[in-house]
Amino acid sequence: MKAAIIVAGGSGTRMNSPNPKQFLLLKDIPVLMYSLTAFFQFDASIRILLALPENLFSDWKKLQKKYRLTIPHELIPGGDTRFHSVFNCLQQLDGEGLVAIHDGARPLISLKLIHRLFSMAENEGNAIPVIPINESIRELAGSSNQPANRSLFRIVQTPQVFRTSLIQQAYTQPYQPGFTDDATVFESLGNQIHLVEGDPANLKITYPADLLMAEALLISGN
Repeated sequence: MKAAIIVAGGSGTRMNSPNPKQFLLLKDIPVLMYSLTAFFQFDASIRILLALPENLFSDWKKLQKKYRLTIPHELIPGGDTRFHSVFNCLQQLDGEGLVAIHDGARPLISLKLIHRLFSMAENEGNAIPVIPINESIRELAGSSNQPANRSLFRIVQTPQVFRTSLIQQAYTQPYQPGFTDDATVFESLGNQIHLVEGDPANLKITYPADLLMAEALLISGN
């Protein structure tokens, strides 16, 4: 069994928009629809679970109708945090298989990356996409700071793919503020994380400039 959990609980605050960022238009299509389409194109039989705040369910259904989205998926009520939204979705999964957990604000996920992640997770139990840091970085220590070796660090992306039973077990833990993504939840039980080459184009929509960059990447075909 293959499943994909798409978490879409973001707001439009940092986008300076009254609308949730996952509902903003990217080349005339709501941002969130790109992720659903990518996973459906990867495997038409994949089970897609979409975590949304319950107060946005009716708005989403209106968008589905307006943009004629027919991709099968299940709406799951989101929680107070991303952790709780993922937990709610994992509770719906029965049986062994692989599950990808993805942020709905990353619309440019490629089929090539999805294939790479599922292949690694099939062999190793999990797969986390990362990309190098190209800028110089500094480490803060109180009021002082020092240069850090950027070659020792990576930027983490989603989707992150796990063997279903293992990630379900990890999510039985109480929530901790240090759980910044699914990998941190998973490794807190002593599990080893397996890294996969990510995709620089797989950017996260957070600020207005990100939406412009994503549109430019779509136009250029990257």
